[in-house]
Amino acid sequence: MEEEIKINKRSWIKSLFIGLLIFVIGFYFGLENESEVSKAQNVEGKENPDNVSADFYPFWKVWNLIDEKYVAPDLKKDKASVDERVWGAISGMVDSLGDPNTIFLVPEERKVFEQEISGNFEGVGMEVGISDGILTVIAPLKDTPAYRAGIKAGDKIFKIDGEETLNLSVDEAVRLIRGKEGTKVTLIVFRGEQKEPIEIVIERGVIDIPVLDYEWQDNIFILSLYNFSANSHENFRDAIRQFISNKTKNKKMILDLRGNPGGFLGSSVDIASWFLEAGKVVVKEDFGGRQEDIVHRSKGYNVFDKDFEMIVLIDGGSASASEILAGALQEYGIAKLVGSRSFGKGSVQELINVTPDTSFKVTVARWVTPEGHSISLEGLTPDTEITTTDADFEGGNDPVLEKALEMLK
Repeated sequence: MEEEIKINKRSWIKSLFIGLLIFVIGFYFGLENESEVSKAQNVEGKENPDNVSADFYPFWKVWNLIDEKYVAPDLKKDKASVDERVWGAISGMVDSLGDPNTIFLVPEERKVFEQEISGNFEGVGMEVGISDGILTVIAPLKDTPAYRAGIKAGDKIFKIDGEETLNLSVDEAVRLIRGKEGTKVTLIVFRGEQKEPIEIVIERGVIDIPVLDYEWQDNIFILSLYNFSANSHENFRDAIRQFISNKTKNKKMILDLRGNPGGFLGSSVDIASWFLEAGKVVVKEDFGGRQEDIVHRSKGYNVFDKDFEMIVLIDGGSASASEILAGALQEYGIAKLVGSRSFGKGSVQELINVTPDTSFKVTVARWVTPEGHSISLEGLTPDTEITTTDADFEGGNDPVLEKALEMLK
């Protein structure tokens, strides 16, 4: 009996020892993992949304492994700073959305963006975007280096100074294209159905974004609007006054929006108001069910009677605010559209400051025409389709304008 108690006592001590050993091992590994996670999660400004259940352990694990193990293969290249790694992580998250218009602007990109909207910057003077996954010229701005070098709306940019564009975002491509006045950039582009690429060398310059110009031809007022800047509606008002004050009885106008990449929504609504009765829908913002649609209506400046005739010219370089204006005028029967299908950029972006020197430009809604057509999905189809060939361009011919003049005569 006494020997049995000794055996049980020894078994109990052995079990206790094994249990303590397991506890110590578990405690050690727990401390190691806790230390690793706590190091990673000791982040200033950290926010955990209540409705997000994502496991961020893999992210912090890789972050720490970079600190512990990564050796840069290029001795001349500095290791990425903490800020640059955070920006890279944010950019990767944003890129996963697959929306080329939703972008995170790091300090350098934000400076470029601010220069662009100010209306004066150094570069080549063209608007680019992603179409069918390919970097595409939306439009070269009039009288800019890109325009004079022969860049055309719809050109597919394959290389920028030898670097392929397939995996570049719009902003990365813009940074490569822009540069100091007097320097040059070489673009390899594919155009239309041509099988062979075209090499175009452009000398950069200071870009002053033009707004509009106008002329009379055969008693027809031709107004070319190049962008929708913050003050374009004021320039447009002055041009309309010139049109109205003319003594010509039959008021006929051609509004040329070819190569106009868009701009401010307010300017397009204000310009549409010269032709639409007060309260008419110009465009709707569809927020995908997150909130009620916002409807933008005409302010009712309309000063034209039933004898007024109008044609709007569009092409693949007509985008965003251009499509808003042209779409409204077409659907209300105010104007016929002549040219080729528009670009199809029908989304709304909001610019949000993230830090003092970074911003987030995020798509928050879709543009929808008065009749409910999504501009992004369909673009605008002209009532009369006319294309301009390379031979026309090189010979200085403009069959689209000629057709519009013919229709109004």
